Amino acid sequence: MTSKKLTRRAALKVFGAGAASLALPMVPYAWRETDAAQVLESEQVGNITAIYAKLLASGVFVCGRCADDVIENDLEPASRGLLPIDEIGITVDETEQFVRMNVRDFVPRKAVYVGDQGCTVLPLWEEDVFFDPVEVSPDLPDAEAMDWPMGDRNGVEIPGGADDAALEAMLDFAFDDDQHDAPQRTRALVVIHDGSIVAERYAPGFDKDSRHISWSMGKGVTSALIGVLAQRGVIDVEAPAPIPAWHADPDDPRSAITVKHLLQMTGGLEFGRGSEEAGTAFTAEDDHTAVYSSAVNVFDFSINRPLEHEPGAVWRYLNCDPLCLGWIIRDKARELGESYLAFPQRALFDKIGSRRTVLECDPWGNFIMTGYNYATARDWARFGMLHINDGVFEGERILPEGWTDFVSTPADASEARNYGAQFWLNAGGQYDEAPRDMFWAAGQYGQSCFMIPSRNTVVVRLGHSVEGGYGG
Repeated sequence: MTSKKLTRRAALKVFGAGAASLALPMVPYAWRETDAAQVLESEQVGNITAIYAKLLASGVFVCGRCADDVIENDLEPASRGLLPIDEIGITVDETEQFVRMNVRDFVPRKAVYVGDQGCTVLPLWEEDVFFDPVEVSPDLPDAEAMDWPMGDRNGVEIPGGADDAALEAMLDFAFDDDQHDAPQRTRALVVIHDGSIVAERYAPGFDKDSRHISWSMGKGVTSALIGVLAQRGVIDVEAPAPIPAWHADPDDPRSAITVKHLLQMTGGLEFGRGSEEAGTAFTAEDDHTAVYSSAVNVFDFSINRPLEHEPGAVWRYLNCDPLCLGWIIRDKARELGESYLAFPQRALFDKIGSRRTVLECDPWGNFIMTGYNYATARDWARFGMLHINDGVFEGERILPEGWTDFVSTPADASEARNYGAQFWLNAGGQYDEAPRDMFWAAGQYGQSCFMIPSRNTVVVRLGHSVEGGYGG
């Protein structure tokens, strides 16, 4: 039995609306008429292969690791039987700076390095991105020439009365997998108290300058960039989201979606999320992960959705809301006459001494801050310090007054009181022994930046906890 509906839908996922008539599904070269089961398999294989190719490319060209290390320590543990690495043909071209992967006779997937925008998954049969990458160097002196936190000099300071043995025991616990039921693979841990680094350790092969994938911690960056625009008076978070497509028709129910709704994951747009248990992960039903694998225009893919729930009524953890915020950030940066691709560095990272954060893009040059972003542990620590100081860094206000309270207040529709404005919260008591005002940016496999304003403390943990940890 053939399934042209599935075929067309798969094409839409790969190329975006408007190109379906030109696109073929992600199928083996020999298949042109295929049944639903074959399309399902081809979608999953193609999408997983695309993600693997991007992760390997970024590991090599953004993080500077060797390919074998990334394959053995990142891709193999993460495969979990979905698509074993030994079934994939892998090409790493360090001269042309790309990674290509293929499985049996399926169409290969390719990811390319584009410079300061990191690596990008390409659409099928394309050989390059559709945007002009921009060189974005930090507008800061060398980190070793500036004191912490704007630089790296003189950052470590153990306060008087600190329990050195307790700090060492904490570090040992984080890095010793024998003390855990499942391997944690911690790679970086930094603790900030009263503005100083009081504990810091890295796994072999990593150091303070090592970039790590942050996954959904990048949603916190989206929130902060919205805060920057709010501080500048460019947007009002309580106002309807300034996305023209939602306001062209006065009867469009999406016109009721506010910026705050999007920040709190209560926008209500129809956006599917696949399930490994149901066999729908990485298929055409899985919009949530399609933004990482299908080489779509992630902003158009998100804003052009019908409304499924009344705005503000239902909390759901989905990538569409932060990507809609990304559309707003891009639009407002351009309205201000600034380079969109340089905006995060100039408006946020330069202000807090972050020199090594890389935000990656789709083929059209839109940041995929929901997951494809890389940073050092110290740069995340700086980000945390900005938030526990209510948006002020080294005396300069970057985020609006009261922003920390805003992002750490539970969304009205969050029944567990565990989610604010792109940050997870302890307001509902998820961690009994931690203060209730603790909130954090979290990413897949245990990436986390915990912020505790009442203790003036930030804890950053980065690693690859496939069997343990938590994330978004």
